[in-house]
Amino acid sequence: MVPMPLKLTRRQLAAAVSASTALLAQQPPAPLPQNPEEELKAAREQLRQASEALAKFDLPMSTEPAVHFKA
Repeated sequence: MVPMPLKLTRRQLAAAVSASTALLAQQPPAPLPQNPEEELKAAREQLRQASEALAKFDLPMSTEPAVHFKA
């Protein structure tokens, strides 16, 4: 019995490759902090890492809409 060739479109192939790449890029979850000081330190470190990741991209001001908070 001869196996049939797998037929994928370019979009299906791109989706499969990008999904596997995204799964590989995810970091394992960090252990939960044991006390409030460690929790605060972990939150600040996560915020710092997120800020550094966002700083790599140049976004125009029109990307984020203006927000007004009214009481």
